[in-house]
Amino acid sequence: MPVSEFELGGEKIKPGEHRVIDLPLSYLSDHTQMHLTVQVMHGRKAGPVTFVSAAIHGDEIIGVEIIRRLTELKLLSRLRGTLILVPVVNTYGFVALSRYLPDRRDLNRCFPGNVSGSLAAQLAHIFMTEIVQRAEYGIDLHSGAVHRANLPQIRANLDDPIVEAMARAFGASIMLNANLRDGSLRQAAQEVGCNTLLYEAGEALRFDEPAIRIGVKGVLGVLRHIGMLRKGKDSAKRTEPIRAMSSHWLRAPMGGILRDEKPLGAQVSKNEVIGKVSDPLGRVNEDVLASKSGVIIGRSNLPIVNRGDALFHIACVDSMDDAEEAFAAVELEAENDPLFDGMEYT
Repeated sequence: MPVSEFELGGEKIKPGEHRVIDLPLSYLSDHTQMHLTVQVMHGRKAGPVTFVSAAIHGDEIIGVEIIRRLTELKLLSRLRGTLILVPVVNTYGFVALSRYLPDRRDLNRCFPGNVSGSLAAQLAHIFMTEIVQRAEYGIDLHSGAVHRANLPQIRANLDDPIVEAMARAFGASIMLNANLRDGSLRQAAQEVGCNTLLYEAGEALRFDEPAIRIGVKGVLGVLRHIGMLRKGKDSAKRTEPIRAMSSHWLRAPMGGILRDEKPLGAQVSKNEVIGKVSDPLGRVNEDVLASKSGVIIGRSNLPIVNRGDALFHIACVDSMDDAEEAFAAVELEAENDPLFDGMEYT
């Protein structure tokens, strides 16, 4: 059965064609035209439609580099179905090096949007109608906020067997069962039948080579799992991700200077000291204690803290056995993959 043309933004893409399409958004105050830039890879053979998006928060740039590297891969010329790549969703924030839009709204709390609403609501509406509603699957790429770093991880509804299988296929070191938040892309995508993962890794406004490599491999793993690419020879050798059904933040017990004692990926036991906060002269010290056993999947990189600041993000994993070894194995697999020969960011 012949594959039909794929239509997006009023343009028709032929089977086997790769096309960059600029969807007009609005004008800035100086009347500069802003666009949502989309690359469509339409395969010669029938298959699912999948989107991969980044920079919904404009300063979370790791996903932008992941998508750029995907576009360089020749193996995508053998794609089944249609891949929609959106490297920068929040163009406004990306240009301004900001998480937010000019109206200070968080785009990932404005879905599904409104054609006549705020700037954020209008952008969310365009992204939903032009991209998400055309897709069966989605992968949304994120990083930690400014001054926060995240261990490479998948956040998804692991109670959904389709999404859980996608999360395993991605192959990040840990997959966290994360509740859907009102106004989030994941919630809006689920409501229109688009199975969506969220990849979190690294820190805002920074590139992190291991996180980028794990992200590229992860997207390819999902595309293979859903039948858009043939399975690679190494598919069966990948490390099984650690599963976590809940997580929580440990917060600063007082204002002062933080000295952390555990890195990302470290296992911690209940009541273990994982950091200390002191006044600048060291006269007063308070321990930061783990309230439960788990694994550190996120942390603040800022040593100057106020009482109540989020310091360590702890995931409560199903099994603590060999968690740190699993994280190291995933990073080593990405480091040694010949896929990345000559592709490093420098």
